[in-house]
Amino acid sequence: MKRTPLELVRAQPGPAHMVTVDGREIAALPGQTVAAVLWSAGITSWRATRGSGAPRGIFCGIGVCFDCLVTVNDRPNQRACLVPATPGDAIRTQEGTGHDELG
Repeated sequence: MKRTPLELVRAQPGPAHMVTVDGREIAALPGQTVAAVLWSAGITSWRATRGSGAPRGIFCGIGVCFDCLVTVNDRPNQRACLVPATPGDAIRTQEGTGHDELG
């Protein structure tokens, strides 16, 4: 359905739904990416680098740099800037590669 610019200006998001971030419930609006949900909750860093443990969050915002990796529903290395947040998502911060150690 095509909308006019005036209709887009007056657009209102639908009702919020809940996701969890490291076990904490956070409200997400329809159409928000995981990165937008994290930012709106005041979370600006959600990954630590493999070597130095330096904090990372969103950098490019278009899926090129891979700084914003998170684990979503047990799938590691998801780019938070590209993944839409859906009701009930379980989002976890990650360290390094995001893969569990193999024993």
